[in-house]
Amino acid sequence: EVYQPGEALLLHGRNLTLESLALDGAALVEGQDYRLTDAGLLLLAPPESGELVSVVTLDPSANLELEGLYASGDMLCTQCEAEGFRKITYWLDRPDLLSVYTVRLIADTATYPVLLSNGNCIESGTMEGGKHFAVWHDPFPKPAYLFAVVAGNLVKSADSFTTRSGRTVALEIWTRAADAAKTGHAMESLKHAMAWDEEVFGLEYDLGIYMIVAVGDFNMGAMENKGLNVFNTKYVLADAQTATDLDYQGIEAVIAHEYFHNWTGNRVTCRDWFQLSLKEGLTVFRDQQFSADMNSAAVQRISNVRGLRASQFPEDAGPTAHPVRPDSYLEINNFYTATVYNKGAEVVRMYHTFLGAEGFRRGMDLYFARHDGQAVTCDDFRAAMADANDVDLLQFERWYSQAGTPVLRVSDSYDS
Repeated sequence: EVYQPGEALLLHGRNLTLESLALDGAALVEGQDYRLTDAGLLLLAPPESGELVSVVTLDPSANLELEGLYASGDMLCTQCEAEGFRKITYWLDRPDLLSVYTVRLIADTATYPVLLSNGNCIESGTMEGGKHFAVWHDPFPKPAYLFAVVAGNLVKSADSFTTRSGRTVALEIWTRAADAAKTGHAMESLKHAMAWDEEVFGLEYDLGIYMIVAVGDFNMGAMENKGLNVFNTKYVLADAQTATDLDYQGIEAVIAHEYFHNWTGNRVTCRDWFQLSLKEGLTVFRDQQFSADMNSAAVQRISNVRGLRASQFPEDAGPTAHPVRPDSYLEINNFYTATVYNKGAEVVRMYHTFLGAEGFRRGMDLYFARHDGQAVTCDDFRAAMADANDVDLLQFERWYSQAGTPVLRVSDSYDS
């Protein structure tokens, strides 16, 4: 959908209490200027430009869906992919709307001594009444699903990474105090991933700080919010007395996956959720290649194929079969499937195999040169691969639109 001036404009919102709404300083009147609907807040005749100020209240402790702003024990955190931001405030909650965010957090100092959000902290200080504040600014435009806030009583494990251009990036992993000693492997994995992405794809981190927060209640493995990744503790914490080899490998892979999203998902994102494999299939392939380089390439490939056969092949053969780029959905969270992620990664691997490592790198370079800061499609990725290598890849379009596992019939003959 494309908004046209003069039309009513829907700002998505759920489970919010609207306290006030003003446009360019003038209070808006319900029924005359806007209506509240099940989908959100409908501005009836908005101007082409202006400053809209909304004040809403919500109860994070009552949010049991682990989407939007919610409580995890004594911590507050967010999960906005795919449609969680609409549970925080009224907004155009769609992936093709990229905006620059400045976030001011105010909280009780004793209860929430640490206040984090996307980007770089540009101001902080104390306030009357035992409160404090922090202002975070992310200079890179991003969709609302990459917004993040964390507030809690946390401790920091700190390190740094020097990029190939000589910039020093602060690395911080935030946990509860009892877990701080378990972050060493995650930190080393992060530094390895940053160095690998520079070496293999020429991609350097772009902010002055990179943060990871380990959260006990989280509905995904991890989330690549710009500059502030939120992780399930399973993929951050490792104790040498109890963790297995698979635990260490899982942490290494997921830390890398979320870091790699900084370019394949954040700097270049999806035009719509039907393009989800554009970021997820590509980033799964990248983390598989990273794990192959860090460990045994043969063992990594066997593990990838075993995963396909265990989860994706049955999905493709069953009643829920769908293409890598689905054309419809009833519930957006059902999009996060083995087909979109793992089969999508295999489609990307075919580009890599067909074009070779150098040809694939040329395609990636052109993809970023064309689309940095944009929300694009799987077809845009295919076009970059084709144009960078002067080949016709129209046939690859069918991999995105057809469901099912390919069946190969092979015959041979031998003449002595």
